[in-house]
Amino acid sequence: MTGPILQTLHPASHNLGDFKVYRSLPARERTMVGPFVFFDQAGPAKLDAGGGIDVRPHPHINLATVTYMLKGRFEHRDSLGTAQVIEPGAVNLMTAGKGIVHSERTPPEDRPGGSDIYAVQTWLALPEATEEMDPAFEHVARGDLPVCSGAGAEARIIMGTLWGETAPVTTYAGTIYADIHLSPGGSIPIEAEADERALYLLQGEASLDGETLTPETLAVLRPGHAATLRSESGARIMLCGGEAFATPRHVYWNFVSSRRDRIEQAIEDWKGERFAEIPTDHDERIPFPKGTPKTVSHP
Repeated sequence: MTGPILQTLHPASHNLGDFKVYRSLPARERTMVGPFVFFDQAGPAKLDAGGGIDVRPHPHINLATVTYMLKGRFEHRDSLGTAQVIEPGAVNLMTAGKGIVHSERTPPEDRPGGSDIYAVQTWLALPEATEEMDPAFEHVARGDLPVCSGAGAEARIIMGTLWGETAPVTTYAGTIYADIHLSPGGSIPIEAEADERALYLLQGEASLDGETLTPETLAVLRPGHAATLRSESGARIMLCGGEAFATPRHVYWNFVSSRRDRIEQAIEDWKGERFAEIPTDHDERIPFPKGTPKTVSHP
């Protein structure tokens, strides 16, 4: 009998000075789980007093970014004129479409006493029909996301429909995304309806039908296999996945597309300063990297 876990993706880790980033997607072994083409864990870390995170303005195309804070806060600004602080349990969904520029920084009021950084950021590929849509942004507060509870489990639905509840966050392809907390001895069923699914153990210990999950590792689940997620001592786990894409996506730096030539065009547009600017954050920008970027898909 085969187990519920099809594949495990061990993240590449990048030390950014004050904190580490763990990147599970894209990986050489696999580039997508449903529409998810990028899966990052930032932190946890406590930043020194007076410091903070400053992700300078940078571009995206043909994707949607999903920012989900576990601890700490970010201030998002983009070329649409958006300025939005995100707090733990809320969702920022930024749809790049034909092109957007954004920055993420620690709010000024959080810096004097030292700030926390602990977040999961994911990118979703857009279906080919919507890759070049107009850019958009939406913020959904923590209290507006449905929560399912029972059997020592509590799950916040971030995107899609799970356990009979639907999140009010826009999806462009079939998508599931949830933040699961298990109390000691708690359990929750992992449904099999989505084409592709993965679990990411953030904290504690957990197993799926008796198969142990490795911390900070993306466990891709076997298609069509319903299973039960359990923890003896307590855990926090992210569930992600959704519709399997019929065509691959190319990822290069901050750009995602079904077409390589579209990424080449975006690179030249960023180098040529042809992307729109952020009205309230335009004095800095991240230059296109020299050499091969850290984020690339693997053919």
